[in-house]
Amino acid sequence: MSNSLRPYGRQGVPLPEAQDTAEGVPTPRATQGRSPEGGQGAAEKPGKARDPFFDNAKYLAIVLVAMGHSWEPLRDGSRAATALYMVVYAFHMPAFIIISGYFSRSFDMRPDRLRRLVTGVGVPYVVFEVLYSLFNRWANDPSHEISLLDPWYLTWFLVALFIWRLTTPLWKVVRWPLPLALAIAALAAVSPDIGDDLDLQRVLQFLPFFVLGLCMKPEHFQLVRRRWVRIAAVPVFAFAGVFAYWAATRMNAGWFFHRDSAQELGAPWWAGIVMTFAMFGCSLVLTACFFAWVPGRDMWFTVLGAGTICGYLLHGFVVKAAEFYGWYDDYPWLHKPLGEIAVTVFAASLVTVLCTPPVRRFFRCVMEPDMKWAFRQDPAQGARERGRTPAA
Repeated sequence: MSNSLRPYGRQGVPLPEAQDTAEGVPTPRATQGRSPEGGQGAAEKPGKARDPFFDNAKYLAIVLVAMGHSWEPLRDGSRAATALYMVVYAFHMPAFIIISGYFSRSFDMRPDRLRRLVTGVGVPYVVFEVLYSLFNRWANDPSHEISLLDPWYLTWFLVALFIWRLTTPLWKVVRWPLPLALAIAALAAVSPDIGDDLDLQRVLQFLPFFVLGLCMKPEHFQLVRRRWVRIAAVPVFAFAGVFAYWAATRMNAGWFFHRDSAQELGAPWWAGIVMTFAMFGCSLVLTACFFAWVPGRDMWFTVLGAGTICGYLLHGFVVKAAEFYGWYDDYPWLHKPLGEIAVTVFAASLVTVLCTPPVRRFFRCVMEPDMKWAFRQDPAQGARERGRTPAA
């Protein structure tokens, strides 16, 4: 990587290469002298600088996810809320998935990485799928069945990430990975018989963004962080907002969820192919504009980027509680402009608190469990660790 390519901001080092972590959503390397929780960590190794850009991007993306979920009940009767909802849904998950793909580039079938995949993605999926199902049964639908094959609400992302990462070695050997992923997504969009098992529609339709992340290099992120891109992002987002306001009463928002085929959305089959490429292009442009606005230096929220999986999985209980208990109906003022702003601020504040280091430490037993008891000792890994241990 050329030393002349430097990220925007005050830092003077190139972006770090990808590194696996035990966390469900891959994170960049840890900053020298700073633990993922923001304190001083003696275990950090020199030369592994954690680029704040990616932590900032992850935090801001998860805030948009929470705000989008909080806007769902506000869409009825509010064209402006619907337009804003459509703009955010066009890029917030694609941005998150691209980053996940980028930091999955080093994944292979090495035993230690498979263990981290199981403990950092598989176990949280099982735990939270059961918890969300029990919560739904208790608060809303007593007949709701617990099924690990049918992800409910937020847990689909963990299933998708698990499958995507397992397929990473395949994408490394095919000649045209992104065109192939787009073809698979387009075929999924015209295949209503795929069904709901493992939420495969979303897994396949969001696949191109993960593969794109796998194909990206540090210089690609540096390109979108140039000054002219940040300036150009302003009219792009303005146009997107105007177009979304026009389309709010004309377009089915289900296209943004990528969970149904064209036929299930009441469109002809060929619309699935057209919309796959159109939505991918629009999402890619808006994601690039989003990345252009992400700060490249340490901010007050940078440390929260390491806890985004906590914010993602936990905020859904509050969102669903508001829906089940009719909080939006009990307080009509929430549907007014000031109420919508209050809901937005509350959602952003809630997910911010849920991403903090204390919350992450408290839930580490289910989101980042060690589980050494469940795996055989890998002799090669032991040798690597002994080789890294400094002599006494």
